[in-house]
Amino acid sequence: MPSIDVCFSPELLHLYDLKGKAVVAVDILRATSTMVTAFAEGAATIYPVMDLEECRNFAVNGCLTAAERNGIKAEGFDLGNSPFGYMDGKVKGREIAITTTNGTRAIRMSEAASEIVVGAFLNLQAVADHLESLGLDVLIVCAGWKGQFNLEDTLFAGALVERLQGKFSSENDSTLAALYLYQTAKADLLNFLRQSSHVRRLEHLEIHKDIEFCLRHDAYTTLPVWRKDRLVDLKS
Repeated sequence: MPSIDVCFSPELLHLYDLKGKAVVAVDILRATSTMVTAFAEGAATIYPVMDLEECRNFAVNGCLTAAERNGIKAEGFDLGNSPFGYMDGKVKGREIAITTTNGTRAIRMSEAASEIVVGAFLNLQAVADHLESLGLDVLIVCAGWKGQFNLEDTLFAGALVERLQGKFSSENDSTLAALYLYQTAKADLLNFLRQSSHVRRLEHLEIHKDIEFCLRHDAYTTLPVWRKDRLVDLKS
């Protein structure tokens, strides 16, 4: 039986051997939720990049550019990091380069894995089904906040572990902690998260509707996966 483990921050990735594993990269608020939404709205390709200048350079090739730092859209870019910004038809058929404070870093730091899947509550079941079909050991990589633990990504990890119970072994303390935390919170995730540091940061920016949206389960069947230097939607 394959195993499933949880890495609470990209800063801890050096403790894991990614070779032969499937990584699920997650940044619930909001990068991976936004990427899932962009593909659901018809985006062709997403290039997750590490810094603002690299992202800006993609514009010369006709890409839309999206950038966020500290929860705010970076100046001079087409898009920010709100999933609602991708719902007006402008991303359909387009390539997008995106850089965010935490999420794109988690993806790019996981490149040694055999498969990288972008996960969110929005595509939770699609991710679970794909991992089951792969049959590889799984590591859920939580983007966290600037290298530190955060609550919302860990809750997603617990939700995914719950979906895969009986099909993957989950004996590590990090996996069990994520599962128990999710089972405690799942009846009302939004209220559970209200006191979390990142939700308080985002609510200060008056984007409550983003938070509510990103906690929706199974809204999409979209399945972003890493291929060479970009994300593509396996379900398209």
